[in-house]
Amino acid sequence: MSQNMDWFRKAKEGLTRQERKEIPDGLWSKCSACGEIIYTKQLESNFWVCTSCRYHFRISSGKYIKIILDNGELEEYDANLQSADPIKFRDSKKYSDRLKAAQVKSGLNEAVIAGIGKIDSLEISFAIMDFKFIGGSMGSVVGEKIARAIERAIDRNIPLVIVSCSGGARMQEGILSLMQMAKTAALLAVLAEKKIPYISVLTNPTTAGVMASYASLGDVVIAEPKALLGFAGPRVIQQTIGQDLPPGFQSSEFFLDKGFLDKIVERSQLKETLTLLLRYFQR
Repeated sequence: MSQNMDWFRKAKEGLTRQERKEIPDGLWSKCSACGEIIYTKQLESNFWVCTSCRYHFRISSGKYIKIILDNGELEEYDANLQSADPIKFRDSKKYSDRLKAAQVKSGLNEAVIAGIGKIDSLEISFAIMDFKFIGGSMGSVVGEKIARAIERAIDRNIPLVIVSCSGGARMQEGILSLMQMAKTAALLAVLAEKKIPYISVLTNPTTAGVMASYASLGDVVIAEPKALLGFAGPRVIQQTIGQDLPPGFQSSEFFLDKGFLDKIVERSQLKETLTLLLRYFQR
């Protein structure tokens, strides 16, 4: 009887700390939309899209480069450009300190990577934003790198593709960040005059100053499903107009319905769609 009790007590107490096997970090991922727990390797093979509800996880610029560009290769330009602190901005901490922390956290020098790549062997000027760097916000350096990407498209007479993911203009640089809207829009007008195609890809989120400038000025504008798009936040808009907002307001689906988007594209179909568009413009 005592032996049976010892066995029961051991089973109830469970494994000792030494006997337990720790689950490695990052082995499983939880969907923010439906709560499904997904094996991370399976999620990766599915283009970081939930296998249950099709929610598109927010992913890094590096992952988009692997998904979109041939062999996941980008000949990067202006990699060493970094933001300064032109107006010596400080809130709870110095802007210069925020920049250093963002560089350490993201492994990037700025919120955009730009260069020359290929899609289905077609050379393009390419830029991709990364939300990990201060919310993908647009400061002077982001605006300059986007401007240079546009200029490379003009100089080489090749298409331009920009993938946006941003919370808007970077307030820590004041009017200097807002001026990037005008600078990039003016260069895109030159690109249009040269009849060089520009495809804009909107991901979750694409808002404020970026949405109000180069992100919405593509010859073709496509977006991932259920991405948050817009200029101001829904609460600000609701308070301004004094009306309730319609269901699904500021989603990709709402924008498509109102004519602000040309197409909603699943991430797994993104490269194929870009290839079709680029081949069409090549005619």
